Formats: sequence, C-alpha cells, structure tokens
Amino acid sequence: MVDYSKWKNIEISDDEDETHPNIDTPSLFRWRHQARVERMEEQKREQQKLDAKKREAEQKAKELKGKLDQKQGNMDELKKSLEELEREQIRVKSEEEELRKKEKAQPWNVDTISKDGFQKTVINKSAINKREELSEDQKELNLKEFIKKYEKKMKEYGMMRKYEDSKKFLRDNHFLVCEDTANYLVIWCIELEMEEKHGLMAHVAHQCICMQYILDIGKQLDIDPRACLESFFQRIQVAEAEYKNQFLGEIEAFKERIRKRAQEKIQKALEEQEEEERKARLGPGGLDPVEVFESLPKELQTCFETRDIPMLQEVMSKLPEEEARYHLKRCIDSGMWVPDGNKGVLDVPPEDSNDGEVEEPVYGEVPDGEQPAEKN
Repeated sequence: MVDYSKWKNIEISDDEDETHPNIDTPSLFRWRHQARVERMEEQKREQQKLDAKKREAEQKAKELKGKLDQKQGNMDELKKSLEELEREQIRVKSEEEELRKKEKAQPWNVDTISKDGFQKTVINKSAINKREELSEDQKELNLKEFIKKYEKKMKEYGMMRKYEDSKKFLRDNHFLVCEDTANYLVIWCIELEMEEKHGLMAHVAHQCICMQYILDIGKQLDIDPRACLESFFQRIQVAEAEYKNQFLGEIEAFKERIRKRAQEKIQKALEEQEEEERKARLGPGGLDPVEVFESLPKELQTCFETRDIPMLQEVMSKLPEEEARYHLKRCIDSGMWVPDGNKGVLDVPPEDSNDGEVEEPVYGEVPDGEQPAEKN
C-alpha cells in the first residue's frame, strides 16, 4: 500500500483560506507569507552558523593533532585542548541534529513542496509572431483609421474611474488594448490641456498610463498585451506602497509633459497666426506697415497717426533729401502711402532725374471749342 502520511502535514497556500468579510484578505495573505519566509530565513541562518562552527572545530582539531604528532609544545595542554575540541564537535553535531529535526517537523508549503526541474528556458524565437515594421506614414494612416472607427469607444474608456470597470470594458473590447489607443489618449490629453480642461486632462492621463503599463508588461514578457489585463489590474488594486508611488509618479510626469507640449502647440499656433496676419498686412512692395511705422522718426509717426497731410509735408521738407526719399519709398512699399491717390501732395524729387532737376509740364489756357495742339 502507498503511505500517504507524509502528505498530511502540509501548510495550505496563502490564498486558500476563507476569511471574515471585515478582514483585509490580501494583507492577511501577504503577512502570512512574510512570516513564513522570515521563519525559513532564520532556520537558514542557524544552519550557516552551525556549519561555520563545525568547520572551525575541525580546523582546530586538525592543527592540534599535527602538533601532537610532531610533539610541539606542552603535551598535557595539547591533549586537554584536543579533548575540549572533541566535546565542542559533539555539541555542534547535537545542535545540528536538533535543527534537522525541527526542519523535518515543519509543514510543507508552496515554497518548499517542490523544486525547479530546469535551470534555464529555451525559447524558439522563430515561433514568436513579430509584427511587421511599418513606415511612419503608414502608422499615421493606421492611427487615423483606428480613431475614425473606435473614437467613441476610446473616449468611453478614458472617462472610466474604477479599475474593475476599466478591466471589464477592455476585456469586452480587447481590440482597444494597443498602441493606437495609447496614442489617441495622449492626443486627447493635449487637446484638453489646450482647452484649459485641466481636471478632465488629469483623469484621462490616469487611464492613458494604465494602458501604457499594460502594453509595457506585454513587451517585457514578449506576449500579447491583452493577456496582461488581469495581472495588471489585480496588482494595481492591491499594490504595495512602492509600486503605487511609482505608478502615481509616472502619472505626474506624464501630466507635466502634456502641459509642456500643450504650451508649445499654443505658442506655435500664436506664431502661425501672427505670421498670417503679417502676410495679410504686407503692402505692394512686400513690407509690413507695422514694422515700417515703428521704424519711422517720431514726427512722421505723429503725422500718420493724426492723418495730418500739411504736417506731413512740413516734416518731409525738413528731412534731408535722401532720408525723405528712403522713408517715402518704404511707406509706399508697405501700403501706408498711395501716391496715385494724393498727386502733388508731397514735393519730394523722384530718385531718377536728370542732374537733379525735374522738368515741370507747362499748362496754358485752351479756348472753348478748340483742341489742344499736339506737341512735336
């Protein structure tokens, strides 16, 4: 007959008990396991101390026997020391036997009931399904199609608050567990921050980091991330302080990156808007009237602000000819001054002239009914 008595003294696993509803079951299991591990570590330390004593006693006994054989020193003292060492060896053996009985009396548990059968694992790399590497344009196109198809579902996931609800939703919509969902949530967070919806951005950021953790676990284990749903949500719900703090730290760092990126996009949008407005302001000569106005002397700025033509004539007449011509040309090129609309208002000689002289036309009276004579 088979003797099953050795299976009677087995300590049950950590999560096999049924506990009272008011007891924090995960904490109880964790404390129970920690106590068992500490007990096993203490036994290991005792065994190591006994082994050290045993080796030390054997070494001393060997040295004393060598001295006796060579008749070195006081023979009576050497024999007495040797007898003491032999008694010490007997005590060590007794303690060792006692420790062995204590270990034998300990019930088996999940840590001691079996040992690893193999020391290494060989993975057939060729059997792993690898995704085809896509170009950036193809990735962008795939993301647009994915958003168009599943945007409503992704927003529904992003608005969830409870871990259990998120787990169930992703389990029912497993196609969302992918990089495209994480990328969409990042884009959504940036848009919310730009719209100054900071609270909603922080909530969606939490859901985004949850998705990123699931994807990272899949990459580390080299498996489909959809198989990591249960393990992630189970761990995050009963996470230790260190793991929880690390998770919350990732969320805060992510939100800070979102704020920075949103600010950069806002700044870029403002710069593009200002550039468009500047281009729309450009005059016929391609100059910006705002820039030209700011470069004018103070007196000319006052003339344009007040639209005082006589004052403008007076100021221009006081300026050196070259400077007056320079400012006038810039005003025309920027559209601040329209020459054809104000003929003869500014008496500034044109740049191209013969010896600096301008030939003025001569006008005469023409009798009624007669045509003016053609000039030969």
